[in-house]
Amino acid sequence: MARYFNGREVELLAPAGTFEIFKEVIQSRCDAVYFGGPVLNMRMMRKGYNLTHEEIVEALDIAHRLDKKVYITVNNLFSEEDVEEAREYLRFLDGARPDALIVQDMAVLELIREMELNLPIHSSVMMNVHNLEMIYALRDLGVTRVVTPREMDLQTAKLLGQRSGMELEYFIHGDMCSVHGANCYFSSHVFGMSSNRGKCMKPCRWDYRVKKDGYVYPAEYPLAVKDMFMYEHLPELIESGITSFKIEGRMRDKDFMVMLANSYGEAIDRYIDDPIGFDRTVDTKELYNNRKRDFSTAYAFGKPGLANINRRYEGTGKFYSTGKVFSTPTAERELSEKRVEELRERLAQEKKPKTTKAKLAVRVNNMEQARVVLELGVDSLYLPGDVFEPDRPFTKRDIKELGELKGDSKIYLGLPRMMTELHFDQYDQLLGGERLPIDGLIVTNLGAIRRYSSTGYPLIGDGSLNVYNHLSAQLYAKLGLTQLSVSPEMTLGHFATFASRCDTPLEVVVHGTPALMYMEHDLYENTEVMEPIAEEDNQYVHNNVLVLKTDKGENPVYRDQHGRCHLLFAKELCYLPLLGEMIDLGISSFRIEGATYSAQQLREIIISYQQAMNRTEVKDDMLGGLEPIYAGYTLGSLQFN
Repeated sequence: MARYFNGREVELLAPAGTFEIFKEVIQSRCDAVYFGGPVLNMRMMRKGYNLTHEEIVEALDIAHRLDKKVYITVNNLFSEEDVEEAREYLRFLDGARPDALIVQDMAVLELIREMELNLPIHSSVMMNVHNLEMIYALRDLGVTRVVTPREMDLQTAKLLGQRSGMELEYFIHGDMCSVHGANCYFSSHVFGMSSNRGKCMKPCRWDYRVKKDGYVYPAEYPLAVKDMFMYEHLPELIESGITSFKIEGRMRDKDFMVMLANSYGEAIDRYIDDPIGFDRTVDTKELYNNRKRDFSTAYAFGKPGLANINRRYEGTGKFYSTGKVFSTPTAERELSEKRVEELRERLAQEKKPKTTKAKLAVRVNNMEQARVVLELGVDSLYLPGDVFEPDRPFTKRDIKELGELKGDSKIYLGLPRMMTELHFDQYDQLLGGERLPIDGLIVTNLGAIRRYSSTGYPLIGDGSLNVYNHLSAQLYAKLGLTQLSVSPEMTLGHFATFASRCDTPLEVVVHGTPALMYMEHDLYENTEVMEPIAEEDNQYVHNNVLVLKTDKGENPVYRDQHGRCHLLFAKELCYLPLLGEMIDLGISSFRIEGATYSAQQLREIIISYQQAMNRTEVKDDMLGGLEPIYAGYTLGSLQFN
């Protein structure tokens, strides 16, 4: 089965959570169905869901006899143990012959190449493919279709599709996230449950209060986005040239999914048959009456602002479409001496021969901080591509000034976490002129690696690449990266095993308040359009910084120069007591995230880490007398097994 409009294929792609649901959905007016197998997909938390090996084979036979397609999700982030399991699973899938796999982890691409398998690959939404260079890079690696980010508007999708020639898949209905794909680590650090490994505890659905400038604002669920609803905009979707229209809902029930697929499929057929006389609203009422949450077109037609946030209850009182509350506000765990000892023991089991002395790196946010870093002779100074307001981006003059001060230190220029075509134009101009006094670039996405690998500037990979196993590290090393930042989601066992097996030099963020969420949604807008309901100062950060408050703590949210928001730890990450074991494990670089500290606070933190790395004992306690600036210290995801 295939649909065409003016010669362009139009595919309606529906989900199925179980074999029984699949057997009904495949008979509906969809063109293709996607589902997960027994392992390595993002929907492993619900018992009785996903398909067995035998059911996969039967499902493929049923679909192909109906002239329909099947895509199988192998879209988890892989640990080292998962890599071994994936070899066997991919070999089975190669024999079963699905029409494509939907994948997140670069390890799948490496395994398919290494094992010489013939499996078409679609990049998952969790790859967060947001620019042309990323599409080109994935095409070079054998990917045949890209699932676009949920934050991508239709005009951008149209441009990327036309210029790349790549098939694009776009979400048109269902549950959405408020955070950019694969850029939410909140669940990992609070629960040890990774959203990128299919175990999200949905802290975005917590009841927060927004605070800023000494006021509290009535934004009860400021991260709880509405469900996507593009039923009335099928003409715009088809005009954009998108190949596949994707319905979200692998955890939804059979009747609901069949109803959705039939409504959308019937509407597509009506439009293809009579585009001028097409009625956009035929099934709107039925879809609305059967909704799980309120509806939004999200980012399809531009930044939606607060219109994308679900501000009223939907039957359950918690914005949960099933009535089940995944989690309630939970504090980040405090660093404890007992847990530190357990971590030390586990890390000590994995030792690697040292090749070079471990380095200290510090990421800053302004010139005052940068001067302190160079004055203290820190090995590496990182200048960010995303600068928190009210500071402004580093200018060419700033970079030259720091180049004159750097001495034996190295300076690395960071790129924005997500790069549009405009960003590439700007950095092309900056890097294509006179040689800057920098020692390399910190690359944040696959497209930047492809674009700047031939500039002559060494490339190191940032944490947003989310490297979780040695195979993905190996692929990035082949692409030219000389160092990689360890995934911010690593739990203890996964970290120790990965670090012991990885040959690429690794960096670990050891201190500070790195971003737990990175989002297009502008939380500051709440304070511009709402009237405050109370007065209350922030506990740990200046009142001009927005915070999301629960009864368990306050998470500061900084907005960068691109208008994107970064939700940070309430506590401070601190691995100071573990540096010795990490050095023995072969970690090459330790990074301090210094953006939110004053120059004096940053000075004290740097000195403590320099002394610890030099094995200089200053005080008897495990933190060397270093006191937290914010709500305390935490070990983040590393405290979980």
